[in-house]
Amino acid sequence: MTYASKVLDLADRVARSQAGPVRRAAALLVTAIRAGGVVNAFGSGHSEAIAMELAGRAGGLVPGNRLSPRDLVLYGGQPPSVLTPELERDPAIAHQIYDLAPVAPEDVFVLISSSGVNGAVVELARIVKDRGHPLVAITSVEHSGRMASRHPSGGKLMDLADVVLDNGAPYGDAILDLPGGGRYGAVSTITSALLAQLVVTEAVDELLALGETPPIYLSANVTGGDEHNQALERRYAGRIRRGT
Repeated sequence: MTYASKVLDLADRVARSQAGPVRRAAALLVTAIRAGGVVNAFGSGHSEAIAMELAGRAGGLVPGNRLSPRDLVLYGGQPPSVLTPELERDPAIAHQIYDLAPVAPEDVFVLISSSGVNGAVVELARIVKDRGHPLVAITSVEHSGRMASRHPSGGKLMDLADVVLDNGAPYGDAILDLPGGGRYGAVSTITSALLAQLVVTEAVDELLALGETPPIYLSANVTGGDEHNQALERRYAGRIRRGT
């Protein structure tokens, strides 16, 4: 079976199996947006790509704020040298990332980590819940279930979330077998992006059903896109940033 056919099969299974959690996650986003809150999305490593699906995305929600380890440099004044691959394992940075963010009590959080065990994302999940925010996790239940937590508490992202969206990625992420052992062809980015968009589109559908006009980005590369987007962004001045 080719990579494409395997990915398409997995995406179909994820969409069907996660339909209920997607609806529950979307309901949390709708509640936050109707209360004037925003969607704070965090991912490190390749999971940053999924946070980008939730903040500043054409066809997506304007009230989306992307959090990143780079915030320590962009907004916290730390040197770029702090941005090492190991940084995501440090629980301490979660407090700095949260404190640097323009967070309001009405906000909802979506934390993305396929492994769901690194110190930063687990600690950020703990902070989010301690502060009373709803929390949606996008993770691989299989991979996370087979990993030991790298957080001192022994907890994992999926243990802390109000709603868990399982991206269906296998342990190790890759799906094609190499001769003599090993695998290649990662899938978690594809299925996690699908889940992110399913949640957003479900939330938009719910807002429309309530008779409300959803605050949606137009592409900046269509006529009138900049003007449309800037008008909506003014509603959330100081509350949203799309990262760099």
